[in-house]
Amino acid sequence: MVGVPLARRAKRRAHHAPRKMTSVLEYAQLGWASCMGAHPLSEGGRACSCDRVGCPDPGMHPLSPAWQMQATTDTALLTRWWKQDPDANVILPTGRVFDVFDVPASAGRPALAAMDAAGFDTGPVAENGDRVLFFVATRGAPEDEDEWWSCSLDAGPETIDSTPGLRWHCRDSYVLAPPSTTPSGGVVSWIRPPDGRPLPDPLRVLDLLADFCE
Repeated sequence: MVGVPLARRAKRRAHHAPRKMTSVLEYAQLGWASCMGAHPLSEGGRACSCDRVGCPDPGMHPLSPAWQMQATTDTALLTRWWKQDPDANVILPTGRVFDVFDVPASAGRPALAAMDAAGFDTGPVAENGDRVLFFVATRGAPEDEDEWWSCSLDAGPETIDSTPGLRWHCRDSYVLAPPSTTPSGGVVSWIRPPDGRPLPDPLRVLDLLADFCE
């Protein structure tokens, strides 16, 4: 009885690990830097592969506090990292090539349908559990500091009255990228995978999303 679930877990690891390495190498070809993230654990009494006891966000954060410096498009380095830890999740820093609008699926799904109906090119769109991620051209570091909003994953966007539930990941932030695994056993996945085309204007996407996040 014990051998069957162990074999299944091994099969799942063998299935997901190569996909993660393949994905980071594909991201590198797009010019998207990535770094290693912690991953959820289902054995051993710990929920997360990081060193933090009682991690409050298992498998949903970078492995190293120096993740901004480590994130790279160097394929040799990325290959070495994921060979050493093939289960590591994939972290993409934002505010470099792209920003990400992170919204509840209850708003993101109908917004995506409305964009399609209007003939709007959404660019890459991913799904992480009950969140939908819209990848847009980065605002970078505009001269007017009021024109950007840096938001980490543990922020509380529900306190923002104008767009409750919306997170704008730009500089100093990151997102968990496909095909990372989540504590619930799910996998972050692409709804619209990146294809190398120019990313959409963030302010146009924000204007469309805001209507569905009110």
